Amino acid sequence: MMTGLRDRLLDWRNRLLADPDFQEWAASFPLTRSIARRRAVEAFDLTAGFVYSQILLACVELRLFEALQPRPLEIAALAQKIGLPMAGTERLAHAATSLRLLERRGERWALGPHGAALLGNPSAFEMIKHHGALYADLSDPVALLRNRSRDTALAKFWDYTAGGEQEYSALMAQTQAFIAAEILSAYPFAEHRHLIDVGGGAGAFLCAAKKQYPNLKATLCDLPNVAAMARQRFAHEGIEADAVACNFLEEALPSGADIITLVRILHDHDDDVVRMLLSSIRRALPEGGALLVAEPMAETPGAQSVGAYFHMYLWAMGAGRPRSLREIKKFLNEAGFAHAKSVGTRRPALTRIVIAS
Repeated sequence: MMTGLRDRLLDWRNRLLADPDFQEWAASFPLTRSIARRRAVEAFDLTAGFVYSQILLACVELRLFEALQPRPLEIAALAQKIGLPMAGTERLAHAATSLRLLERRGERWALGPHGAALLGNPSAFEMIKHHGALYADLSDPVALLRNRSRDTALAKFWDYTAGGEQEYSALMAQTQAFIAAEILSAYPFAEHRHLIDVGGGAGAFLCAAKKQYPNLKATLCDLPNVAAMARQRFAHEGIEADAVACNFLEEALPSGADIITLVRILHDHDDDVVRMLLSSIRRALPEGGALLVAEPMAETPGAQSVGAYFHMYLWAMGAGRPRSLREIKKFLNEAGFAHAKSVGTRRPALTRIVIAS
């Protein structure tokens, strides 16, 4: 009964919002004017989003933020520093200022709040450059949605069997620092004795965990070539940890851990692989052992746009999908885990955490 009533109310709302006469009235009426203006800006942002991302890409490729990091510059000096003609530099500066990447200070240009924040997260620059592959795959989104192919630029980039592990592992390592910080600030690993990080790549998360918890025994599990890269990283950083070669799609996972972590792993795989992996982890853990899942999730309150991004990114990648907290808990329960609960993180748009025992 309540569902039917809710549907009728929402259908009525949509008919109202689609009515041009109502739109004109809402834009003029004092109590609804601010809402109408905000909705108009939001609708424009949806239309212009690709242009915004290309403005950002131009800033990153030209190292515009680094050029302005020491001090604000006049347009001629800025053009010389980034290697663009003055007319192009001025046009980019105006566009970036509209997005709060830069800001105008009289005749000089300076970092804006978004540009300054990006300088504090250099891994974001690598993802922005990487998005060229995504944009190529999305050049015809309808065609892509009609035929999910493993022949896309993203599918080739992330293909673990194609010999590109150096490139994708480097990107994962560069973007892992903020994720690792979120996990380690949210969950106390001190109560555990042995951690196995499944699909841990080149070992960025495990290195961060060992630096914070030096007495924690740590093992990384990944494909042979990737595990070899992790061992090199452990040696370079002086980390006492092991890296075990294992294809979790085909082999049993190593045992002995009282906590296993999956950091940005589940959303890369389709449902059948997720079920198989969680069951394998359940068999590898002793009674009372814990599994920590950390990744961006769909339907995150206040960050629903994260779901939109990952739905299309993972579709173009050829496997996986973002899942809600509710869906992940359901998969965990089906695999035999109990007491699956969420752990709050400081920036849930970057990652959310589920602990299951």
